[in-house]
This record gives sequence, structure tokens and C-alpha cells, in this order.
Amino acid sequence: MNIGKFSSRIAVLRPQMMAMAKRLTDDASIAEDMVQEALLSLWDRRHELHGHPNPEAFAMTVVRNKCIDYQRKSAIKQRVIQDISADAPPVIQEEPSSDSVLIAYIIEHLPPLQARIFRLKEIEGYEKEEIMQITGCTHEALRQNLSRARRRIREEFIRLTHNRTRL
Repeated sequence: MNIGKFSSRIAVLRPQMMAMAKRLTDDASIAEDMVQEALLSLWDRRHELHGHPNPEAFAMTVVRNKCIDYQRKSAIKQRVIQDISADAPPVIQEEPSSDSVLIAYIIEHLPPLQARIFRLKEIEGYEKEEIMQITGCTHEALRQNLSRARRRIREEFIRLTHNRTRL
């Protein structure tokens, strides 16, 4: 399947994919990330779509599975964080960690596409055009994902350092 067929058969389903992702995640930015991940996954599997009897249903299934995977990972992450903070002795909880370790931790827990784009741009120093080629994102998707990653890192850093200073 070439880019033209992919665009005319799969990419046009983006509004339906977004609607499903929003219903499953209750968060527009996460839904956007899940749809972007699904489209990347579908593009990687485009050879399977060519002979598939219902590629539209396949696309919706991929979005649903991406959302379910995200929810499972989030639930596991929450349980691990709660377990760690409940089991850690007070001395360990009060020790400040270095900012770079904290930022690396936050980056690890970004959605995969946001983390990859952020690492490529800010850590490895790739240009936007190179990142678009590597990830297959459009200029707009790259800009949005990079902006979301920066915003989430900033918000989480502030939240975590604020919590650390209150202990």
C-alpha cells in the first residue's frame, strides 16, 4: 500500500479514531497521542492492510488496543509509585534527587512518541526535518508532540519538586 492509498483508506478515518480514543481515555491530548501512535503502527503494517477484508475495522481495533495498553501502563505505574512511596523509609523520601535524574524519569514516562521526539530534538540535537523522516510525523504533529512533551515535563517537574520540598 502506497502513501496515496493509505491516506485515502486509513488517514481519512482519523476523526472516527479520535472519537474512539477520546471515549476511551477521557483526555484529548492523550487521545491525540494514541491516534498518532495507531497511525504510525498502521503505516508500519501497511502491507497487511492491502489484503485485509476490512481495513477500517482493523484501524479502529489498533486505536482501541493502543488506548487499552496506555490505560494498563498508567494503572501499573500508579500502583508502583504508590507502593514505592508507601514502602520507602522517610529518610529516603526526603532526600532530593538531582534534577537531571528527575527529568530523565519524567521523559521515560511520556507517551512513546512524545518521548522519542523529545529525545531526538532536545537530547540528540536532530533537526526537525530529520525527526520527521525518522518518525514519519508531519510538521504539525511534530510541533504538537514536542510542545506536549515539553509542557508535560515542565508540569511534572514542578509538581514533583513541589511535593519533594513539602516533605
